Amino acid sequence: MPKTLADQKIRLTWLTTKPADPTAPTVTELDAGVDLSCSIMKSDYQLGATGDQTISEAALCEPGAGNDMGATDYAGTVTVFRMLDDTGKADLEEDVAFAALKTKGTKGWIVEREGPRYDVAWTAADEVEVYEVTTGSVQKPSDRSAGYIKRTIPLGVQNAWTDAVVAAGV
Repeated sequence: MPKTLADQKIRLTWLTTKPADPTAPTVTELDAGVDLSCSIMKSDYQLGATGDQTISEAALCEPGAGNDMGATDYAGTVTVFRMLDDTGKADLEEDVAFAALKTKGTKGWIVEREGPRYDVAWTAADEVEVYEVTTGSVQKPSDRSAGYIKRTIPLGVQNAWTDAVVAAGV
């Protein structure tokens, strides 16, 4: 099989309502979300596992420490491009990603698909990852005098379904 370039191959959707089955979100549920794909800066996008906690509880009869893998730690960070009009105010039709994520403590579900281009519609059998997240405080990036106006938002990850598949149903 050939290698696949990652460029333009990640689609992100923000859901304000938990999918009925996070292991099988439906096309209808995903289509109702906010498409984040063109609003997130790719160079520092991060969402996923950061490692595993270890359990060191060996029985007295076992040699060594007996380390085993425990719960998985997850983290996320997104940098959102601001969409402003000529007067510097938020463009209400274009600044939807920032509007959705800007308030600290906002709970939502981010669905990520790798593979097809970001602009290919959701289809049944797409492999996806679903993350239940809470937004942190909006931060100004260190390079705010260069490039585009943007804001970084940390994400607290409460749950992750990393082997999900899109379902055809409603």
